[in-house]
Amino acid sequence: MVKQIADPDTFKRKALQWASSFDVLCCLDSNNFTDTYSRFDVLIAAGVKAELTADAGTAFDQLEEFRTKNSGWMTGFFGYDLKNEIEKLTSENIDKLNFPDLYFFVPRYTICINGNNVEICGDDEQEIFDKIVKLPVDLPPGLPNIEIKSRFDNKEYLASVKIIQQHILRGDIYVTNFCQEFYAEDADIDPLAVYLKLNEISPNPFSAFFKWKTNYILCASPERFLAKRGGKLISQPIKGTAKRGKNEAEDDAIKRELRNQTKEQQENVMIVDLVRNDLTKSAKPGTVKTEELFGVYSFNQVHQMISTVVCEQQPDVTDVAAIKNAFPMGSMTGAPKISAMQLMEQFEHSKRGVYSGAIGYFAPDGDFDFNVVIRTLLYNQKTKYLSFHAGSAITFLAEAEKEYEECLLKTQAILEALGQ
Repeated sequence: MVKQIADPDTFKRKALQWASSFDVLCCLDSNNFTDTYSRFDVLIAAGVKAELTADAGTAFDQLEEFRTKNSGWMTGFFGYDLKNEIEKLTSENIDKLNFPDLYFFVPRYTICINGNNVEICGDDEQEIFDKIVKLPVDLPPGLPNIEIKSRFDNKEYLASVKIIQQHILRGDIYVTNFCQEFYAEDADIDPLAVYLKLNEISPNPFSAFFKWKTNYILCASPERFLAKRGGKLISQPIKGTAKRGKNEAEDDAIKRELRNQTKEQQENVMIVDLVRNDLTKSAKPGTVKTEELFGVYSFNQVHQMISTVVCEQQPDVTDVAAIKNAFPMGSMTGAPKISAMQLMEQFEHSKRGVYSGAIGYFAPDGDFDFNVVIRTLLYNQKTKYLSFHAGSAITFLAEAEKEYEECLLKTQAILEALGQ
C-alpha cells in the first residue's frame, strides 16, 4: 500500500515509535543525503517472520542458506569478530554487550519512505498507517546521568601508538586502525530517545537504529561498506578526518588541507588498494576500478575523505559470498589485512563486537546495501552496559597525540546525545 504524507520527518518519528514496541526492529535512515546509489530515504523493518542468529564458525554458510529460503526484504548485522570465521584469528578481549556475531530477520512489516510517499507492506496495512498517523509525538525524556569511562588513558594510548609504529617500521604492517572503547556501567537510558538526539546532532547517510530484544545499536555512520546495484558492487571506504571550521572560509581551508595532506592520502590510497583487492575476489576480470579518489565530504562534526571503488559481480559469486570476500572492511582493519587484525587484538582492550561490523539489508530485487558500524552507541538494556568505540588510522607518519584527539572528535556527537 502506497500513501502520500505531508511531513515525512514527523511520520518517520511516529513510525519508529510504533515499531519500537516489537522485540526486533531495524530502521535505516539516509537523512536526505543525495547519493547516487541510495534507493530510499528511510526503511523501517519490524517484527519477525523468520530469523537467523549465528556466531563465528559457520555463520556465512547459515546466512547463505537462510537467504536462499527467504528472497524478500531481510535486514540484519554482521559483527566484526566474523573475521575469526574468515581467517585463522581469535578474539580473547572482554565483551560485556553480548550481541551475536550475526543476526538477520525477515520482517513482518516494512515501511519505506521516499520523499512524500510511504509504502507499507504487511498485514492490515491501512490500519497500521492510521495508527501511525494518529500517534502523538512522544516528548523526549531528560538527558541521562551517566559516567563515561575509557579503556585507555591518554598516556597508555600514546605509548601503544609508538609501539605499533615500530611494527610498521619493521614491515609487519603498513597501516592499521587502532580502536579504543568508551563505556558506562549501570547506565539507564531510553535508547530510542538517545538515537533520535544522536540523529539530530549528527544526521549521516548510513544511520541506523537496531533493536534486538534488549540490545540496541544506535548508529550515525557516514560510511558505506558494500552495496549491490544490479550487477555492480560498490564500496566507499573512508580514511581521512578533519574537524569542521567555525565558518565557511575556515571550512574551505580545512577541506583543502585534508585533500592535500600526504599522510591522509597515504592512508586513503592504501585502503583503496586493499578494497580493490577484496573486490577482485568477486569481480568479473578487469572490471575493478576507482570511480573517485580522495573525495572530501562534509558532515555536521567532521570532514571525511571518501573514495569509491566499484566492479561488476561475477555471476557465480553469490551476494553473501561477495560480502564475505570483502569482510571486515579495509577501512576498519588496515593493511596487510590479516596482520593488522592480529596485531590489533594484542593492543585493543575489548572486543569490537558489532562496532567495525555492518548493518543493512537485502532487497527483494537482489540489491543489498551495508554500512560500516562507526560513530555508534551499543547498549545492553538488561545489564545496563553502554559502549562506544572510536579509532583512527596509524601510519608511520601518524602523530600519536593527533590520533588520540581524532578519536575524541569522533565521539563528540555520541557524548552530546548522552548529555556529556
